[in-house]
Amino acid sequence: MSIFVKRKTRDAYGGLRQRQGLQQSAEYEFKRQFFGLLLVIVTWSLAMGWLLALATNAQSATPSAEIGTVDVVPAQYQLGQELYLENCSTCHIGLPPAVLPTQTWKDLLEDSQHYGAQLKPLVDPQRILVWKYLSTFSRVQLNDEETPYRLNNSRYFKALHPGVKLPRPVQLGSCVGCHPSASDYNFRRLTAEWK
Repeated sequence: MSIFVKRKTRDAYGGLRQRQGLQQSAEYEFKRQFFGLLLVIVTWSLAMGWLLALATNAQSATPSAEIGTVDVVPAQYQLGQELYLENCSTCHIGLPPAVLPTQTWKDLLEDSQHYGAQLKPLVDPQRILVWKYLSTFSRVQLNDEETPYRLNNSRYFKALHPGVKLPRPVQLGSCVGCHPSASDYNFRRLTAEWK
């Protein structure tokens, strides 16, 4: 064989080896990146699952009997709830916002005449905090519905008490008959006949 043919064969063989080496290097790099990405995804999933489990356990750590109110109140509304109770439950049992429509609560906050008693009106920022709490946890009023100012006129109150023979008129003090902890704003605890 001639030197030229040998050199050409050697160059072709060397080029082939070089291409195979580059291909193997590219495959190795692809596998490395793939497993790196897979590791990141698995780590992220485990971290998110762990955080979700912590959040779920934190919510269920408080027994429902200790929650008290009908709704679990997120942190951003808790000060509004405290101010509501501080201002309203000193004279009567504080009602959960869900028993009256939003319009009723709005009117009650704006009016200094409260069922025949002259009240000192709430001023900002307390009024805003109480309003955010009440408006978030109260219910909408239908367009053709008259604004109820008494519990026995509230369709929500009636809906929350199905099958309950309510006294006429419903008095705030009568809540204690079925909700013994109502004065502590705990409407979850019921008397034995309603459990």
